[in-house]
Amino acid sequence: MLKGILPAGVAVSEAFGDPAGAELYPEETRLITRAVEVRRREFTTVRHCARTALAELGLPAMAVLPDAHGAPRWPDSVVGSLTHCEGYRAAALAYRDDVLMIGIDAEPHGPLPEGVEEVVALPQERDRLSAERAERPALHMDRLLFSAKEAVYKAWYMYGGQRLDFEDADISFGHQGIEPGPDVRSAGTFTARPTTPGLWKVPAGVRGPAGFDSLPGRWLVRDGLVITAIAVPGARTPG
Repeated sequence: MLKGILPAGVAVSEAFGDPAGAELYPEETRLITRAVEVRRREFTTVRHCARTALAELGLPAMAVLPDAHGAPRWPDSVVGSLTHCEGYRAAALAYRDDVLMIGIDAEPHGPLPEGVEEVVALPQERDRLSAERAERPALHMDRLLFSAKEAVYKAWYMYGGQRLDFEDADISFGHQGIEPGPDVRSAGTFTARPTTPGLWKVPAGVRGPAGFDSLPGRWLVRDGLVITAIAVPGARTPG
């Protein structure tokens, strides 16, 4: 699923169940000693996906440990993102020279719990969601918006080291640029923009642009899932 909305050069590993052979490193196991079984399975399988993607890049297996804010830590040469929800786990990794930042998110294709849209969506986003619902009533646009914001936040944090809140990104959707296959219910693009000029700036010394006025993303709905992805090309990617 993710390969269809991520560029060449990104190693993708997906799982629709929990393989029996997936194992954790001891230091990973210590992080979930008190976790419930569902959480343990998600945690284990998504790290299995991460190690599969690392191998695709020609890199050795490693423990995938969180930083102080829970984001996965990668080798200095790599950018990557993880996601999991019921029935789906995935990892997407690339060399930093090929891709500056990656953020992926998966959600069940269903409405958000009551009251969550009001927390997630800006007033102008809610207006656009209303218009989208009138045109495409079968799509749960509130869930798509939530997922897109999650992908943006993951991508930006790994690049700029800045944690964003829901009100820090204004997202608009498109339905052009991706041809849905026979098993894809709907697909398209989105654009995320900072709500405050200059918000998406990074500290000096970060390799790559010092800031962005927008971030492009892609999305699809398939097999009861919403999948969103941000991937910004790096210096080595052909223009």
